[in-house]
Amino acid sequence: MSGQDPSGPIASYGNERRTQPDLDAIDRRIVMELQEDGRITNVELARRAGISAPPCLRRVRRLEEAGVLRGYHADVDPTRLGWSLMMFALIGLDSQKGSVLEAFERQVADWPEIRECHMIRGGGDFLVRLVARDAEHQNQLTRRLTDCTHVARVQTLQTIRTSRDLAGVPI
Repeated sequence: MSGQDPSGPIASYGNERRTQPDLDAIDRRIVMELQEDGRITNVELARRAGISAPPCLRRVRRLEEAGVLRGYHADVDPTRLGWSLMMFALIGLDSQKGSVLEAFERQVADWPEIRECHMIRGGGDFLVRLVARDAEHQNQLTRRLTDCTHVARVQTLQTIRTSRDLAGVPI
């Protein structure tokens, strides 16, 4: 990349500051292709990006090191693995002190059923996405959430159908 500073401009997200790497059209094409198919070979990825394989691999490694590419995952069908229910839970805590918010995050960090945990603004403190094996398991998870320290309210929303579930972001 001929001496360019890979750090790019600074973006602010809440209290965090993250650098955004300077991505050119080829980098964006690589990211787009990998979002669609993380198992693509480097040779095919290079062909689609319009470059040869060695510089393509260097670019992928640079994107990984910059944190743009965070990992490679299989897209699994949860129902075929026994996880027939998905729900979201809107969690309200009794305090918004940093120590209370962090304590909740630590308390649920190791729950395998929690697939996403987002601190949110407006209407609650956290939004979590959970999977459950059945209705009884879903009820157990709801009780577990309700029993967490500092949890004042839990509103669960069971998913009936998912009509769109895209990985990544628009490129």
